[in-house]
Amino acid sequence: MKRTIFCLTLLTVLSATAALAQTTSTDGVRVDSAGNPIYATFSLVAIEPSTGESGAIVTTRVPFVGRAVPWVRAGVGAVATQSWTIVEYGRQGLDLLEQGVAPEDAIERLLEGDGGRERRQLGLIDMKGRTASFTGQENGEWAGSRSGTNYTVQGNILVGPEVINAVADHFESTAGKKMPFAERLILALEAGQKLGGDRRWGNLQSAAVRVADPNDPGRGGDHLSLSIDVGEHEDPIGEMKRIYYLTARRLGHREFSAVRGADVIELKRMLHALGFWNPELKVFPDPPKFNPDRSLLRSDPKAFEKLIEPFQKEESEYFDRYAAYDEEAVNAVDAFRKKHGLDYPGTPRGLVDERFITKLRAEYYGLK
Repeated sequence: MKRTIFCLTLLTVLSATAALAQTTSTDGVRVDSAGNPIYATFSLVAIEPSTGESGAIVTTRVPFVGRAVPWVRAGVGAVATQSWTIVEYGRQGLDLLEQGVAPEDAIERLLEGDGGRERRQLGLIDMKGRTASFTGQENGEWAGSRSGTNYTVQGNILVGPEVINAVADHFESTAGKKMPFAERLILALEAGQKLGGDRRWGNLQSAAVRVADPNDPGRGGDHLSLSIDVGEHEDPIGEMKRIYYLTARRLGHREFSAVRGADVIELKRMLHALGFWNPELKVFPDPPKFNPDRSLLRSDPKAFEKLIEPFQKEESEYFDRYAAYDEEAVNAVDAFRKKHGLDYPGTPRGLVDERFITKLRAEYYGLK
């Protein structure tokens, strides 16, 4: 009996010791003895000068990273605050950038008087393209950063510098390719993940992306044109990409053979640029835009309806011409498949599958 009590007591002590050694916050993030969350991760903060967008994207092997690391503000820039994360540095960093403080000086102000500064990692960019990053000496190996034109990448507890370099190289390779900014961010981070990413394999994984656009009011006037959180997933970046392509109806969110939709427009636009679809068309037109005074939705709904009627007619005509996967488009797809050795025995006419989309994107964007 005494032996049983002793064993139970020892088990209780050991369990309590283990619990203290693995203390986590309510959202599953490991915390230090002072209760500070520890986010080890890699991230990319960047801007797109041609559109005025700013973005931050991140992944890590702890859950719910979007609640702490990525911060963006329309017309201001982006911040990533990670490692032994001080969440407040995100908002405070954006405040400093909005005041015109250079990113390098902003980091110094944020870390002034911070006794744990050597455990911090920060990345900042403003809308002038000025960047700065900081990696404290007490970050877990491997830790570092790389900055370039309109971006900075930073990470810690990685398999090595090849992760950071893969993110940076991919982001640079898509510059000026007319690829949507959000897609550039996601594919760049994916390139780093393919080389190993965060080296703590087996831990819970998450990812998040934020894009701010001064030309898009977002919901409630926050100007967030994109905000995706993958709180936990075995392949969080892949899941993020799936959500992005699906919700934006981008080419690749489905396989199809005879359909109508926004992804068909994207397909035709790409095939047109490469000379496979309607080469007589000089310029592939953009879809009609609708930018009314949205305050009318509340003050004068009938006036709003009158404004939207001609737009709906124009949009319908545009979709009739460009959103239908018609015989002309099927022939263009088949011609592309044949030229690139994708016309396998048994392949149905006009098959737009993952293999075809991968090759088409590479050709359209000039990627290797």
